[in-house]
Amino acid sequence: MNSASIASTVSPATLDRAHCLSLDAQDPLAARRELFALPAGVIYLDGNSLGAMPRAVPGRMQKAIEQEWAVGLIRSWNDADWYPAPQRVGARISQLIGAQGHEVIVADSTSVNLFKLLVAALRLRPGRKTILGENGNFPTDAYIASGVAELSGVQHRAVSPDEVMAALNEDVAVLTLTHVNYKSGQVYDMAAITRRAHEVGALVIWDLAHTAGAMPCDLNACEADFAVGCGYKYLNGGPGAPSFAFVAQRHHDSLRQPITGWHGHAKPFAFGQSYEPAPGIDRMLVGTAPQMGLFALEAALTVFDGLDLQQLRAKSLSLTGLFIRLIDQELAGFGFGLATPREDALRGSQVSLTHEQGYAIVQALIARGVIGDFRAPDILRFGFAALYLSHADVWDAVATLKDVMQNKAWQAPEFMAKKAVT
Repeated sequence: MNSASIASTVSPATLDRAHCLSLDAQDPLAARRELFALPAGVIYLDGNSLGAMPRAVPGRMQKAIEQEWAVGLIRSWNDADWYPAPQRVGARISQLIGAQGHEVIVADSTSVNLFKLLVAALRLRPGRKTILGENGNFPTDAYIASGVAELSGVQHRAVSPDEVMAALNEDVAVLTLTHVNYKSGQVYDMAAITRRAHEVGALVIWDLAHTAGAMPCDLNACEADFAVGCGYKYLNGGPGAPSFAFVAQRHHDSLRQPITGWHGHAKPFAFGQSYEPAPGIDRMLVGTAPQMGLFALEAALTVFDGLDLQQLRAKSLSLTGLFIRLIDQELAGFGFGLATPREDALRGSQVSLTHEQGYAIVQALIARGVIGDFRAPDILRFGFAALYLSHADVWDAVATLKDVMQNKAWQAPEFMAKKAVT
């Protein structure tokens, strides 16, 4: 079957559930759904925030706790290969983002890795005074960039997405962008932007939080400098799963990241008092790696074994395109707007709608087993993890949303009251 066969299937003028089932019958990735532990009666459209749990994870965690920790104790750092886990898991992720295995390492959180890379990039471009970002980026990226700017005596400048290319000039040391916008799902042209940044001598850090595991990405083909991404969204590593960092090989020898902990030392067990950075990507390490989080993420990544990323992208576009068409067909007149691009090339693996009662509507959907999330001020966000969602799921989710709107179920007081996590 052609990898784009689902996305290219001719659709009827009016969609129905039978058509969705016919798409599922052609789905080359349908069997991957069985690799996940999905609760009955739930349509999970929030994998862009927290991925579903792969079935391989509990057994791996049980082994780590009951055998490697309880019995092996400290010997497991050697005997169970705990120590090289950051490099080993990084090498797995490298296959999903177009990098070499020795260019990716798993450690710390996305925010911490972004901090390390921003400072390192500034050190590689002395004399330049600007960190460039975008308005509307995920807030923590902006917060970290502003903090680094203050510490480093430079400015953090944020522009609108359509102004990024024009804002690149010889004063920019580093550009930091999220490849797929967390609210709208819009995709940046990584190759074109990276090429333009390099033309003016700037470096680029890409945040792949909504890319890795959701769609193909080729960092090396784009000549990207650095990247970060989290392990708990489309990589399904569990809540708070550690982050990954990518450093292009050409920057390894000159990279000087600011948090010089002992695991990033060239000889950590020599216990010398002077810092000497480890060769290669290992210098991105700081302290002891979160081993349990690494084991969960490593087990979760097995769901990608043997995967054709072009098939993943084709199905993702098929699911999101179907959702958009069904919103148009079934929900006209209910006040929804579309915040996500309709064009396939500009859309990640999510669809965001707008509605003035977005929060309450999302809560009403969750109560009926259709789980999405809300982002202020008015975004209803739905992520489409192609490994475990079907086209019939999309039909059923939209049907549930239509019922919520027709019956004004969202007006119930319990759905109007804001919770701590939206």
